[in-house]
Amino acid sequence: MSFYKGFKTIIFITCFSLTGCIQGMDQLSFDSNPKKINVNDKTNGVVALKEVFDSSVEKIPTLTAVGYAVVSSQPGRSEAQKRLMAIRSARMSAMRELAEQIHGVQVDSNTTVIDLMVQNDTFRAVVKGVIRGAKTVRINPTGKDTYETVLEIDRDMMVALLRSARRI
Repeated sequence: MSFYKGFKTIIFITCFSLTGCIQGMDQLSFDSNPKKINVNDKTNGVVALKEVFDSSVEKIPTLTAVGYAVVSSQPGRSEAQKRLMAIRSARMSAMRELAEQIHGVQVDSNTTVIDLMVQNDTFRAVVKGVIRGAKTVRINPTGKDTYETVLEIDRDMMVALLRSARRI
């Protein structure tokens, strides 16, 4: 049982430390002369990860999120209303994905172990954040009963969102 507690603690510390990296994105410097790093092939993955977490990263990319919704499961009196609700649901799903990328996800979990066997394992994810300036790239039907919505947030808007979130 102590193994599972230790494992949960490691997961929590890892998630907590990664959210700290996300919160520091508004302090990134954007130099016109990026540093060149020469390494052998064995360490390319480590260097790439270091560049992501390092404050000398030159450019934050535009964030893109995709949301999906099924037409038949939407409330509405007519097929047209259900279609509009599916488009709105797909947009909200994409907004949630953008909030996950910018603000992170809080994950709570609980595991019950009896006689070295997992009896109950529950997870709960909470996304909380403000999204402004998301641009709709496209809204497409995918199949005959599903809609897809693609949203984008550019780097400048993302930095502004992070700054406002840190002031609260």
